[in-house]
Amino acid sequence: MTTQLFSHINYFFPMQTSHHPNTMNNITTNTNNFTDATTAATTTTGGNFVFFHHLQLLEIFAAIFVFIAIHSLRQKRKQGLPVWPVLGMLPSLASALQSNNMYEWISNVLKTQNGTFHFKGPWFSNLNCVVTSDPRNLEYLLKTKFVNFPKGPYFRDTVRDLLGDGIFSADNETWQRQRKTASIEFHSAKFRNLTTESLRELVHQRLLTVLDDSVQKLTALDLQEVLLRLTFDNVCMIAFGVDPGCLQKGLPEIPFAKAFEDATEATIFRFVTPTCLWKLMRYLNIGTEKKLKESLEGVDEFAEDVIQTRKKELSSRCDEKKMKSDLLTVFMGLKDEKGEPFSHKFLRDICVNFILAGRDTSSVALSWFFWLLDRNPIVEQKILEEISKIVKEREVVDDDDEMVMVFKAEEIKKMDYLQAAISEALRLYPSVPVDHKEVVEDEKFPDGTELKKGTKVVYAIYAMGRAEAIWGKDCLEYKPERWLGRDGRYMSESAYKFTAFNGGPRLCLGKDFAYYQMKFVAASIIYRYHVKVVENHPVVPKLALTMYMKHGLKVHLSRRDQKITTSKVN
Repeated sequence: MTTQLFSHINYFFPMQTSHHPNTMNNITTNTNNFTDATTAATTTTGGNFVFFHHLQLLEIFAAIFVFIAIHSLRQKRKQGLPVWPVLGMLPSLASALQSNNMYEWISNVLKTQNGTFHFKGPWFSNLNCVVTSDPRNLEYLLKTKFVNFPKGPYFRDTVRDLLGDGIFSADNETWQRQRKTASIEFHSAKFRNLTTESLRELVHQRLLTVLDDSVQKLTALDLQEVLLRLTFDNVCMIAFGVDPGCLQKGLPEIPFAKAFEDATEATIFRFVTPTCLWKLMRYLNIGTEKKLKESLEGVDEFAEDVIQTRKKELSSRCDEKKMKSDLLTVFMGLKDEKGEPFSHKFLRDICVNFILAGRDTSSVALSWFFWLLDRNPIVEQKILEEISKIVKEREVVDDDDEMVMVFKAEEIKKMDYLQAAISEALRLYPSVPVDHKEVVEDEKFPDGTELKKGTKVVYAIYAMGRAEAIWGKDCLEYKPERWLGRDGRYMSESAYKFTAFNGGPRLCLGKDFAYYQMKFVAASIIYRYHVKVVENHPVVPKLALTMYMKHGLKVHLSRRDQKITTSKVN
């Protein structure tokens, strides 16, 4: 082969012969050198071929990746988020979970999609859903076609370990029975008297004592924790007839409170995790599922103590006139569809659901309210002026009151600007930021969105409060005046525009009491103290069933220049 190659070269490039004796030796030497060079070139060529082969594969993979990335990112313009092969929109969701405010992320996506978008989860997962903040869609699913949009099996399965078959997760007859019973009780005069009396006692004998202790010691306190303790004691007194005594000086540790918050946080994590994955985690008892199991032990232990306490009290009382008018007692006296007393498990679910409804919602709303007041001192001043005006009217009318400032129900009702300020806080920071429904048959939203049977629908209440199409260009501003008429009186909004208390047949039963409770607590604090958030204290929402502040609300309190700063209960 080499000889042939050499002959070809010699043919095209004839060599000059010489009669010098070394001529043939030179030719032989050159031939050998050429042979070595050819062999080396051949070896180098083979190595280069392998190198270029790998390089071509890398280029192909890079081209495929770039193509997929461009295609996925182009989907963002059309569908709101990039849609990746296999993973769907999960990478965007995972990134949002690492941020400080997932609800803000949802709001921004909805803003680009005119209020509704399809979230596409990974292949073979059940994270696919329709997310909406369009008031037309909310009215359609909450009222117009209520029966076609139940909570659904997916929601019940996801929250069952915590909420069981309670009113928050139940559908159909189970939900109707609980709602009817609670509705009758909520509207009874006996129950209303119980709520106002218990709240007055808690505020004036416990809350103000704890706040005054903080003032005297010149120490900061976590106002969110204080308010959670207040509403927890309150809901236990009116719903279960027991007083856990959480709100005390020194704020003693309450195991149930930590367990309940951990349980709600772990439960919400299930909604952003494929069902097969969190069920596997539950089976293996790892991660958030291990945390949920441990926290549920604390929740169940508290519910068990409440139920047993009530049963002992009921068995020792024969006089019906002395019976307490609380929800748990009422349910204990009822029968199920088989004519049997409600099961222990069902009573446990009643307890947990009403704790969630009565403890978290009002306290969380008040926490955001006081944070907003700190950032908007003009609003705080207007509230104080309204309260002071009502106090002056009272002084003239009732000179025998001796300035004991326990606000009366009719006075709380007159506080229109305060109610507007609380509603505005709820608009921007709703206690329940998102809620869930499921379609039982093919439907079509008023905005044209097609819904197949079994589709999960998430309505983003937090995003609604930040929608310019709903609230105008000043939607991000804290303006209580938007809730007032020309006469300065409070004006309510449509439940499908302002959905903090839900809407339709599932409208919050405790809405009126919640407003009374929040106004009474807020007025009692604002009249006596100026609340100042600790400088540089981080305030971000926590991912849970209700919108806790992740780091609480650390504040300093200072007394106002009022004649009376302490009070007693008549």
